[in-house]
Amino acid sequence: MRSFHFRIILFLLLGVFIASCARNPVTGKKEFMLMSTGQESAMGAQADPSIVQQFGLYQDETMQKFINLKGNEMARISHMPELQFSFKILDSPVVNAFAVPGGYVYFTRGIMAHFNNEAEFAGVLGHEIGHVTARHSAKQQTSQMLGSLGLMAGMIASPEFAQFANEAQQGLGLLFLKNGRDHESESDKLGVVYSTKIGYDAHEMADFFQTLNRLQVQSGAAIPSFLSTHPNPADRYNTVHQLAKVAQKTYAKGKSLNVNRAQYLQMIDGIIYGEDPRQGFVENNVFYHPELKFQFPVPQGWQLINSPIQVQMVPSDGKSLMLMTLSPEKTLDSAAQAVVEQFKLTLIESQRTTVNGMSAIAMVSDQVPVAENGQAAGDPIRILTYLIEYNGLIYTFHGLSAQADFNRYSSFFKRTMTNFDVLRDQSKINVTPTRIAVKTVTRAGTLSQVLSQLGTASPDFAELAIINGMELSDQIKAGELIKVFSKPFNVK
Repeated sequence: MRSFHFRIILFLLLGVFIASCARNPVTGKKEFMLMSTGQESAMGAQADPSIVQQFGLYQDETMQKFINLKGNEMARISHMPELQFSFKILDSPVVNAFAVPGGYVYFTRGIMAHFNNEAEFAGVLGHEIGHVTARHSAKQQTSQMLGSLGLMAGMIASPEFAQFANEAQQGLGLLFLKNGRDHESESDKLGVVYSTKIGYDAHEMADFFQTLNRLQVQSGAAIPSFLSTHPNPADRYNTVHQLAKVAQKTYAKGKSLNVNRAQYLQMIDGIIYGEDPRQGFVENNVFYHPELKFQFPVPQGWQLINSPIQVQMVPSDGKSLMLMTLSPEKTLDSAAQAVVEQFKLTLIESQRTTVNGMSAIAMVSDQVPVAENGQAAGDPIRILTYLIEYNGLIYTFHGLSAQADFNRYSSFFKRTMTNFDVLRDQSKINVTPTRIAVKTVTRAGTLSQVLSQLGTASPDFAELAIINGMELSDQIKAGELIKVFSKPFNVK
């Protein structure tokens, strides 16, 4: 049972955040909310820098102008035309789009590469704007506040390390709040209506769910991020087609609606596809970072997740975690002190050392997970930390496990950390990413035949069929545009 003191604090917090019963802009009904629209905007503005830091922005002026143009056009005919929306493309290969409170809408370069026309993009754009105008994110955030849900649930393999990883990536919980089926269905309807109102054929939005469904089948258990927070795309295919028919009768009234395949494909010609090796890649169990020119070994069989602000490594059993990130501190001593203070560690030992000629500090410490009531919330965690000074920066490694498992994993931690080294191999430094290349078909045939004519490697056929929204047996006319890969970057 929570203490009386905690209940008083919660009551005061509710007094601060409650915004009475607000009228939903889409439904017109009054709904209970713990925040006003102004607080939503403030929340989005606060989350946006963390989101950009986590993923990075994809730098393409033409694409950015396009999403700004279409986004603002759609915002003006939405249920919240007074809201100042923001639209950004994130430098991530995952197929994903999402929105956070206050009108912040994000597309990954991964999903941009999989759209095959402007109408598909417009449908998903409308869907995400719909989440904002229907205040779905605010509702989820209200539920989160009331239920005290963990911000980073599902981000790492083992919940024992949630407290530490949360501190390492604070401010990103908004990305992982899942919408319920009712919210998704409502946003599908809004996506159809909004895209139809600005002149696009919403049937193409339904067709894009086929692409998502094929991605899910191809990936097996590893569901694309857009699918992990959205209902089954196969079920939505028929529903959205029906919604499109109704919307076109209501809002288009016989007007010609746009698809704009050629225009869209020409715009994304050259977009980076998949992982960008310049931001780090794994080959033969070694992680290389060409731009920062460092490398370190990755334990055999561990999953590595790379982002602009940190690298995570997790074994298959999920009972430990390694993190590598940059310290904002300028010296090793200040970095070590900051780690202890930030994560409330009990220092067991600390020593000066060197790693491949680079000055370093090695520390072993304990952390006791603490619940809201201040009591211990689990078994103590033991942490091996290496702080390494290289090229004017402080690289921070943490290896975490339960105290009882620490001896089992410490050798993996130490091998990775003590083998951090300068990257000198020019073949690794000069890697280039795979890009989408848009080609004009010169001779009609099936997609399979056309890909062969263009010199595409046969192992890429199935993936390119999905990226093009086609089957390999589909007939392609001369003069049509299709996507192929530039010289691929192969990670062994």
